Amino acid sequence: MELAIHNWMRAETIATTIRRIAAQGYTRFEIAGSPEQYDTTEVRKLLKENNVRCWGSVTLMLGQRNLLAKNEAQRAASVQYVKDVVKMVKELDGQMVSVVPGTVGKLVPDGRPEEEWQWAVDAMKEIYAYSESVGIVLGIEPINRFETYFINRADQALALAAATGPNCGVCLDTFHMNIEEVDMFAAIRNAAPKLAGFHVADNNRMAPGMGNLDWQKIVQTLREVNYDKVLSVEFCAPLDRTPANPFPGSIDEMPENLSPEQEKFLVDHGSSSVTEEFYSMLTRESYNTLSKLI
Repeated sequence: MELAIHNWMRAETIATTIRRIAAQGYTRFEIAGSPEQYDTTEVRKLLKENNVRCWGSVTLMLGQRNLLAKNEAQRAASVQYVKDVVKMVKELDGQMVSVVPGTVGKLVPDGRPEEEWQWAVDAMKEIYAYSESVGIVLGIEPINRFETYFINRADQALALAAATGPNCGVCLDTFHMNIEEVDMFAAIRNAAPKLAGFHVADNNRMAPGMGNLDWQKIVQTLREVNYDKVLSVEFCAPLDRTPANPFPGSIDEMPENLSPEQEKFLVDHGSSSVTEEFYSMLTRESYNTLSKLI
């Protein structure tokens, strides 16, 4: 297994991110699903210069992005967005895209369950036809009930993957599994044949090793099911705004490259823009915890 890390959790230049993770020992990178922000020729150059390879990307389902929207035009725009993410990953020589079907933070359905299921299946099939044509694997990612009402558990993601196409997989995330699964290890074993990606954060969404998840058992279970791909670090540090904050001064008051939509996305995750010092500590703790286990 190799270690990757996402870059959507902090607003900074992509050059800063790639140079930091290369210096800390990461060999893979999972780029934020914001294709409008990146020149893939320039990113490819940065990755090569730092001996880091792109693993994939994750869809950022913010604003109007929703594959199960009632509005047909909104669904079509959301399908095109995910296709654009797939295209970006292809241009960076990556291998997979994890897909969250619904808008993150949207907790009220647009239609009846059978309607939304069909809208999601139709959208995923259209994206799948494109991703298959360019050789990129899709992994449907379940996230917790406080961020979406649609696809919270591995078995639900497996059902949508089966309805999408034979090569469609799932992407599991330890933070979300810790909330939604009765037994996260059973969920990993059940999803093993379709496991396209694996995201890691601790139970408190801090860096792996800063909470109470059993990382030795998690990695051991992945080995047992012959998962030999990439662990993608995706913490989203919850920021304490009280005098009890154990990390004072961790909020970045003047972030670079932070759009209003991205800022809302972070705030909706209980986080915020964070300082380079705090963020570097989190990426380093993640590497130190996991690198000795994989």
